[in-house]
Amino acid sequence: MTMTYLINSKANTKFVSGSGHEEIIDILIFEKALHDVHSIIDLIIKDIPVDIFSILGMRNLSAFIGELFAKSLIKESKNRFIGNPHQDGYPDLLLMDKWGIKLYEEIKARGGIRDKSPFSPFPNGGIEIKATCGSVPTPTQCAKLGIEKPGMGETRIVVMRSYDWKAHHRETNNLVGILWDFLDGVPHIVAVFFGNTLTENDWGKIVQPKEGGGRTTSVSIMPRSGVNKMYKNWIAVRKDQRYVDFINKYNSGVLIKLQA
Repeated sequence: MTMTYLINSKANTKFVSGSGHEEIIDILIFEKALHDVHSIIDLIIKDIPVDIFSILGMRNLSAFIGELFAKSLIKESKNRFIGNPHQDGYPDLLLMDKWGIKLYEEIKARGGIRDKSPFSPFPNGGIEIKATCGSVPTPTQCAKLGIEKPGMGETRIVVMRSYDWKAHHRETNNLVGILWDFLDGVPHIVAVFFGNTLTENDWGKIVQPKEGGGRTTSVSIMPRSGVNKMYKNWIAVRKDQRYVDFINKYNSGVLIKLQA
């Protein structure tokens, strides 16, 4: 495996299941999942004769990156997790320890596998996964800077201003937060964080969708304080001075150091 990431061996990857048991995700699982995601992206570029990323668009592409990482975590954890059967369920990955398996089989036996309520939330808990490509200036702001706003396939780090994650409620915890960008025209995960101590205070006020707006569901945006908590438990950052400097500067810290 080509080592293109700085790995935080001291990261806290513990979380508590719904039954109260402490669980730990091996750091190596995150490393292998990163490798898997980029192997899949390489295959997409090689084998699909259309620009699938442009077809998806930025919003769907971000969700796609998150889904790829989720499926890779399932694979590398030897099915310790499974995907939530309901697309709007919570969390994204369900913990399949003894109690999790028992609960799942009970739901399945009573014919509730397609219902949302047993899986939102799933009583045994698990892992939530969200991806972002960060925020850049608007086209007008970019014009004032004498540059164009980065488009599909164009690297964003040179003008990236911030990053955060969004949820539909303020109870989101055990969050794998992904930051990605385009490198040589191809989407790459550039950082992974794990928030296992998030509370309602680490999420913003729930904002309802405006009539006629592009959004159809309520959303809570993680404020800078929540992003900083995620930063303090960083898992992996690409070995690239630009991302190391940006993430450190945005969080007013020096936790991530590019090794010689």
